Amino acid sequence: MRYTPRNMDSQNVNAVHAGSGAPIILTHGLAASLRDWDDLLPELAAAGYAAHALDLLGHGESAKPADPRHYTFDSVFAHFSAWLNSLSITAPMILVGHSLGGGLCLQYALLHPQRARALILINPFYDLRQLPPFIRFAFQRQLIRPAFLERLPYRAFRLMVELTSFHFSIGEKEAHSLPESIRRQTALDYKRASAKIYNIPRALPNLQDELKRVHQPTLLLWGERDQTLAPQSFPQLASSLPGLISARSFSACGHVPHQCHPRQLNPIVLGFLKDLS
Repeated sequence: MRYTPRNMDSQNVNAVHAGSGAPIILTHGLAASLRDWDDLLPELAAAGYAAHALDLLGHGESAKPADPRHYTFDSVFAHFSAWLNSLSITAPMILVGHSLGGGLCLQYALLHPQRARALILINPFYDLRQLPPFIRFAFQRQLIRPAFLERLPYRAFRLMVELTSFHFSIGEKEAHSLPESIRRQTALDYKRASAKIYNIPRALPNLQDELKRVHQPTLLLWGERDQTLAPQSFPQLASSLPGLISARSFSACGHVPHQCHPRQLNPIVLGFLKDLS
């Protein structure tokens, strides 16, 4: 299935759409892009859904403001919400979010409960305490310097992706948890994103105390080897969501199970959607 990116001049959002039917919104994580959904989006369209995905503010081919004050959670959420409004979708939407995208989906469901039909959260980022202490310290103290990151070549990002996706194991044929094509795209997404996006996590609202108000039917999925967000935070989230329908983990996967295990994850998503209808 082919689908063509379109740039929406009114919001300067790069987005894709495929299929027709009940609306599904796909939202990627920090330093990623709508290409995160290359495996899932076509399957959703083929199953009879209208699937929409965007590049968040500062990511992919969407707007990248020069002013660092634009790179807050609230600014990204406003950009995301304005794009949703521009779609003129009248039916309640099914929100799919990975990592930072999961936090955005939770916030949208809290602020606009009548617009969110259901949630599918994949390794969602909803609390700064999910981050390892040294990463949390770096974000809070703004130790990540955009000027330095902007000078890094693609090959530096590719090396980082190669090192973080490599794992040692016995009896497995593949040394990397991510296919080569995904590693290449991930490094490209890191390189083309604005270096100022790393200011966004500093302003992440603590959603922990608000989770009891998320009553939408929810599917929660995560990788047990996540080195970006604490894996134990996902069972904690599951126990806090009144609308939780199912929670599933992937023992051999890290932060991006929708990319490293799409053959296992996509049927779970489609099954959840079938039960919704």
